Amino acid sequence: MSRYRLLPTPAQEAVLRDHCGHARYVWNLAVEQHAQWRPGRTSAPGYREQCRQLTEARAEYPWLAAGSQTVQQQALRDFTQAMAAFFDPKNPAGRPSWRKAGRAEGFRIVGRGRQWDVRRLSRHVGQVWVPKAGWVRFRWSRAAPPGAKSYRVTMDRAGRWHIAFAVIPAPVPAPGNGQAVGVDRGVAVSAALSTGQMLHAPGLTRRERTRLRRLQRKLACAKRGSNRRGRVRHTIARLRARETDRRKDWAEKTSTDLARRFDLIRVEDLQITNMTRSAKGTRGDPGRNVRQKTGLNRGILGSGWGQLVRRLEDKAPGRVEKIRPAFTSQRCSACGHVDAKSRESQARFVCTACGFALHADVNAARNIAAGHAVTARGGDGVARPMNREPQLLLQTA
Repeated sequence: MSRYRLLPTPAQEAVLRDHCGHARYVWNLAVEQHAQWRPGRTSAPGYREQCRQLTEARAEYPWLAAGSQTVQQQALRDFTQAMAAFFDPKNPAGRPSWRKAGRAEGFRIVGRGRQWDVRRLSRHVGQVWVPKAGWVRFRWSRAAPPGAKSYRVTMDRAGRWHIAFAVIPAPVPAPGNGQAVGVDRGVAVSAALSTGQMLHAPGLTRRERTRLRRLQRKLACAKRGSNRRGRVRHTIARLRARETDRRKDWAEKTSTDLARRFDLIRVEDLQITNMTRSAKGTRGDPGRNVRQKTGLNRGILGSGWGQLVRRLEDKAPGRVEKIRPAFTSQRCSACGHVDAKSRESQARFVCTACGFALHADVNAARNIAAGHAVTARGGDGVARPMNREPQLLLQTA
């Protein structure tokens, strides 16, 4: 989707906030209706029945009728699509849940012509028609995608408005050079390539991190519901949004560069959700090293592991392979010997068999590029791995 920065006036922003509130209200009503369903009861109303109920509600409540019917109906259609994805066994989507004010602010407009239109005013300014708000300006950072039949307006926690036109861009064409690259993802080095190039996902600077810690302490001392607390939260949200924008920009540029340079891209098949799960445990069974695990989770999420692979799969469909990560960091890319002692430190790899030395992440990236993933009992047939699963010993009398 092509996203642009929306620049509404204060009056238009009030209308956009009303649209977001109406869409969130209708969505939450649909969630409540489906939450009442139990086995043996009549099935929850579908999209058409919900639209009839919406018409009755608009006739009864003037504040709801003052909004756009298109916005409210599209919220119901989005909910229907979300439920269909939830029941689809091939789609791992979760069940649609409640939307909270300040977190899920947005609405969708469909159609073209009578419903909405887009035009360019100057070199860096464009306009889009929003129901009830009129022509709203947005930053013309690139040409508007042709053939768009819908768009979504969103507001993030930092108070910034964006508009995204629903058009799937064409994939990046393969260079046709037959080259393959391995990408090893880490925390100290966000992405190490088998070519020796090491990439780092940008985040907040040291000065910005210091300011963020100061603001977080200030937030902890502020009274809940006060204006001071609201201002501090908004400032923290702006810093977080800046960090997110930098990481997203890095992922977009890196994925485009890799898709243009290589025909085949191999990455580790990592279960990021499981890897970043909290270690705090329960009251009866508390976790261990919770603070260290929290810092590791923060580093993994800050490196943009999942976002980089998702964008690679979008831009280079069919050219991204996922390799099992078993022992790729302990295998020598020169001779194939597997030994945990070869990994002397986070950054240094020295093979205990042949003496081959290389940056540890680059060595792992070369194993990934070659498609080498050693199982606990496997190997290349020449140098057997030293890491083995524990075997039961036969007890002889």
